[in-house]
Parts: sequence; C-alpha cells; structure tokens
Amino acid sequence: MASNNSHPPSGPGIPTVPLPPPETLETKNVVKNRELLYRLMVSQLFYDGNQKQALEVQSLTNPDPPCPPSDRLFNLMMMGLEYEAQRKRKKEGLTASISPDSFLGPGLGEQALYKHLLFLRLCSFFFFFLLFLKECYKLEEKLLNFPCFTIDLEFETEMHTNAPEPAMYETAYVTSHKGPCRAGAFSPDAQMVATGSHDASIKILDVSRMLAKSAPEAGMESSGPESQGHPVIRTLYDHVEEVTCLEFHPREPILASGSRDYSVKLFDYSKTSVKKAFRTITDADQVKCLSFHPAGDFLVVGTNHHVIRLYDVQTAQAFVCNVPVHQHTSGITSVKYSPDAKVFASGSRDGSIKIWDGVSNRCVNTFVKAHGGAEVCSVTFTRNGKYLLSTGKDSLVKLWELNTSRCLIAYTGAGTTGKQEHKTQAVFNHTEDFVMFPDEATTSLCAWNSRNASRKSLLSLGHNGPVRHISHSPTTAAFLTCSDDFRARFWSRRVPTH
Repeated sequence: MASNNSHPPSGPGIPTVPLPPPETLETKNVVKNRELLYRLMVSQLFYDGNQKQALEVQSLTNPDPPCPPSDRLFNLMMMGLEYEAQRKRKKEGLTASISPDSFLGPGLGEQALYKHLLFLRLCSFFFFFLLFLKECYKLEEKLLNFPCFTIDLEFETEMHTNAPEPAMYETAYVTSHKGPCRAGAFSPDAQMVATGSHDASIKILDVSRMLAKSAPEAGMESSGPESQGHPVIRTLYDHVEEVTCLEFHPREPILASGSRDYSVKLFDYSKTSVKKAFRTITDADQVKCLSFHPAGDFLVVGTNHHVIRLYDVQTAQAFVCNVPVHQHTSGITSVKYSPDAKVFASGSRDGSIKIWDGVSNRCVNTFVKAHGGAEVCSVTFTRNGKYLLSTGKDSLVKLWELNTSRCLIAYTGAGTTGKQEHKTQAVFNHTEDFVMFPDEATTSLCAWNSRNASRKSLLSLGHNGPVRHISHSPTTAAFLTCSDDFRARFWSRRVPTH
C-alpha cells in the first residue's frame, strides 16, 4: 500500500554511456573510464531516488547524453565484491597448502619461496580478474542480445536500437465506422487488428492486406492470398450498445469484446461466416475493460462498478476478491495481466492503481493517488513484468517499479491543456524503446525514449477528433489509432525493398 511520486527529471541533461565491449575497452584511458563511472553514479543516484545528489554530481561533471535511472552500478559492485571474496578464499587455500618441502623441495631458501608465491598470486589474481570481466561482458551481451526486447533498468543504462522512432511511421490504411471508434487491438501474432465503435459494430482486418493496399506494387508482386482482397475480413454485429474494449485470445482464434450493454462476448473469427458470438458473459454493469489470462483460461473484467470480476472463459463462472476493503472505491478504467500471470493490475476513477495476486485474486499492493488523485486511464506491464506503465487524466505518463512501488520515470510534456477530458492510453513500441501517447489537445502523437524520458519528434495523427484508443503491434513497427472522427488508422514503418 505504497505511493511514491518521486522521479528523475525528464529531458536532456542526464547522462549515460553503455559499457563498451571487450575489444574496445580502453583500460589505460583514465579520463574516459572516469566519465563512464560518473555516468553510472548519476544513474544509480536517480534509481535510488536521490535526485538532489544526482543533480549535484551532474552539474559538477557535465556529462552527456541523457541517462535513465539504473541499478547497474550496484549490480557491478556486488559482482566485484563476490569476485574479491572468491579471490581471498583461493589465496588462503593456496597459502595453506604450500610449503618449501612439498612444493619447492628441500634446500631452497625463504626468499625463493616468497618469489614463487608472489608469482602464483599474481597469476591467480589476473586469472580471476579476467574471469570476472568475462562474466560482466557475458551479462552485457545477454542483455543486449536478449531475443525478447524489454526495458530493464536494473542492469542497463542505455540500449541502442534499430527500431524506428514513432514520428517515422506513416498511415497505411484507414477504415471507417458509422459512429465514433472507441476500441482496438492487435492479435498476438500481429497478423490481425480489430476495431470497435459506438455504433456497436466490430471489424477484424488483415494486416498484410492493409499493407498491400498502401503499396499496390508490393501487392502485385506477391502471389499469396493473404495480400489479396479487402482488408476487412470480418464484421461482427452482436452488441446493442457501444463497444468499449477488445482483446484477442492469446492462443485461439477468439476475439473478446466488452460493451456498454453489460456483456462480454467471445467470437470465433476462424469461421468466415461468423456474425454472432458463440458465448456471452453477462455482467452487472457497463463493461469498460478486460484482459485475458496469458493461458487464455480466464478473463479479468472491469466495469463501472468498483468490484473487479474474474471469469472462467469456459463456464462463465465469476470470481471476486473475498476481502471487500481490497476493492477500488470507484469504477474500473483499465485491467491488465502481467506476462507471467503472477499478478494483474487495475486502474480506477478513484485515482489508485492496484496490483492483484494472480492466484488468490487478492490485492497485494496499492499506489494511492498514482496520478495526483486524477483518474487513472491505463495500465500495462513491460514484458519482463518488472515495471508498470500508467497514464492519468493529469496528462502524465509514469513508469513504476513494482518491487519497490516507486515511480522511476515520469514522461512529461504531453497535453497543452493540462487535465484531459477523455481517457486514452500510453503504450510501448514493439521493442519497448519508446513510449507513445496521443495528445488530446493537438491530436498528435507524443513519444519519449523509454529509458531517459527524452522527448522525440511529434507525429500528426491526421484525425479530426480526439484519439480515444492506441494500440501497438507486439512484434512489428506498426500501431493503430481509433478516434471520435469515426475512423481507425493503421500506421506502419515500411522497410524499403531496394
């Protein structure tokens, strides 16, 4: 039950540099290595919440470029202390086992023994030091080349990425509803997107067909059926009120939708003739958000009511926390499972964020007034489950460290009108190198470096109304925006073919 609004300042002026690889490590360049040390010190101070001290060191050393909070210096120190203890144990064991008679033979003097011992100790020192460096570089390489891109401020300071900045994306396709577009989602394999509207309809679109429409010459070159035909492959009509939320099943060709008509519906979109849901779950209030368990067996649902419900997908049986004081005090605005399903998070109009145990369904932590008392609009986990990204109607985006309940980074500068009127989301790009947030006032996309909160170029989203939903592809450089102008835009960064 903790809240901590301390965070490092955003924007330029906070430095870092990654540890260079072994082949470029300049052990004799004292100035360069001290600059690296100072950068690590500033990152560590920010990570520990010591902003004043970090700013003092920063003003004295004037490092550049920007630096995120990071626990890397502490981890390197712990590895060094462990290496030092191992070296001491090795040295003590070596000294105890060596005697002039057993090792040097009878007749050699004490001076010769010391020379041999000194030589062995030096060899041992350099050997273990090289092993220590090797392990450090192996750790660095593991982090840099980890196949599942994710942000990890515990070990890293800065990650170099080939992912394009959000401002480099272009509109690839536009689809229209008969009413304001309020919901959207990507399938786990990023091959499908879904959009939902105030007109109660749902569309499912094929990503490859949208890309082919945006580049006809590429579609003509492809003979695959996936690039032929209209991008809208399914249109679903089974709700009677506005569709408020959508999410694809993590394993099956199933789309879940929530609506103001008090229902959650499950559609099997593998059937070409599908129009109606094969299963309907009826709730007691208007459904505002939902999230599948990573295994797909359960669905956590948030409504205008303050109690969160967990549904069995097969039986539609509902489960609620049996401790009333654990619940929110106002309607639920966002719910999301962590990738490992150990916990799920919820945001509410009461201004708090709650973390719930994925097994017992009990609240294990609460961030009170997470956005200064403003309504929480969205919550989403990083892929490693260490951090939670949240937005509020205060127009701030925050990154929380779950094991310390601290706000590590605040992404500022979005929203020229201050408090937002509508609820929207902040999302990571597919590599978690950028944070993206649609600015309600200017209808443009704000973006930040996810690690150091430095602002990136704005992208005009081209909508004629507020953007009510944004969703990024989990695997590729593409995202979806849904707006009150009745349209959903699919954005992509096309890779040149030549």
